[in-house]
Amino acid sequence: MLKRVLVANRGEIAVRIIRACREMEIETVAVYSTADRDSLHVQLATQAVCVGGPRAQESYLDQRNILSAALATGCDAVHPGFGFLSENPEFARRVEEAGLVFIGPAPEVIEKMGQKSAARQLMMENGVPVVPGSEGTVDSPREAAGIAAGLGYPVLVKASAGGGGRGMRRVDSPGEMENAFSTARAEAEACFGDGSMYLEKLILSPKHIEFQVLADTQGHVIHLGERDCSIQRRNQKLMEESPSKALTPALRAEMGAAAVRAARAAGYRSAGTVEFVLDKEGHYYFIEMNTRIQVEHPVTEMVTGLDLVKEQLRVAAGLPLSVTQEEVAITGHAIECRINAEDPAKGFLPSPGTVEFLHLPGGCGVRVDTMLYPGYATSPYYDSMVAKVIVHGASRLEAVRRMRRALEELMIRGFATNQELEYLILYHPEYLKGQYDTGFLERNLQELLRERGEAGGHVF
Repeated sequence: MLKRVLVANRGEIAVRIIRACREMEIETVAVYSTADRDSLHVQLATQAVCVGGPRAQESYLDQRNILSAALATGCDAVHPGFGFLSENPEFARRVEEAGLVFIGPAPEVIEKMGQKSAARQLMMENGVPVVPGSEGTVDSPREAAGIAAGLGYPVLVKASAGGGGRGMRRVDSPGEMENAFSTARAEAEACFGDGSMYLEKLILSPKHIEFQVLADTQGHVIHLGERDCSIQRRNQKLMEESPSKALTPALRAEMGAAAVRAARAAGYRSAGTVEFVLDKEGHYYFIEMNTRIQVEHPVTEMVTGLDLVKEQLRVAAGLPLSVTQEEVAITGHAIECRINAEDPAKGFLPSPGTVEFLHLPGGCGVRVDTMLYPGYATSPYYDSMVAKVIVHGASRLEAVRRMRRALEELMIRGFATNQELEYLILYHPEYLKGQYDTGFLERNLQELLRERGEAGGHVF
């Protein structure tokens, strides 16, 4: 097994990885920026090394400093978590060239699946349905308009190297193409250093369904069921659940088999996610593969009883997966709410601050992943997510009721969060019926904010 792992991340995911390593008796090295000197992951790790200034470019994205920290502390592996360098093939390659184990897929796999247009082509070659679109990258607004005319509007202009909703624009008519293409490409170049674009037909009001896959170095590839991630704001996920109410057993088996086929085609190892959109007629289409652990991985852990980070560590050590496909059992229902330090009433304006008071919910079937503690000051330099509340119940209704209770108990004082908005979603008829799609929040946000306002900002 691995003896010492450097965790190239921060926040709750760094804490999550450190805890899994501790249970497997693996030492950990935390890296931190000057802004994160007092962070929880720094306190929990076996060792901690400062790798630079407060901005991500000065620290968590500084490959040289992170690798130097790993080598100086005698690590034999690096876990990238999610975000930052987790899907950077250059970083993965440099880790391996330094004689260390990168806890994730091979660099060439990250590169291949990170190029969305190339990933589409690979899926088509292996019988995985893809959204109708361009055959490869598109070089100009004029070329994009020509392809869109054949597909029919609306379409999506998407960054080939994109992710997280960045470098993507909806185009409803030919007159919008030039501006949408240009702004999406500029955003892609700024965010990913790659301005290559491609085009997809926009599937209206779809479900966003993703399948968790695991693969080892012995050739075993399995899936752990799906997650419904359709509650989103501007393509950023807000709430997730497993299993999805929209899938029949037959459709679940078919999509799961397609996800495994996709992972095999990519030559995948470690934990990954194959993402689909599902239309109202039950047709599903591959959109991308995330070559890392996901923010929402706890809902899968709750319904399967498996520790996905430990599975990643096993694979990285050359061990086989701990279960076969036949041994995977989905039990009950799980829901996750992302708690973000932002104010929905002010356009989701980020609201960093100091934790003046904190009470985390507990009890049967409740889990909280967070780096918060009383007196901790959240940073304006990083993502606004400060906690994840995850619940498990014997049924979906029990899970919904348990999440309501958990959010009622959660108290974070010192800055605004989106907690009350998520609580109100849990009472919305569309959500309760499982009939929501990716347009849910756009359609219902004003109504939900009005309810919150009428309650005086106190909905519990």
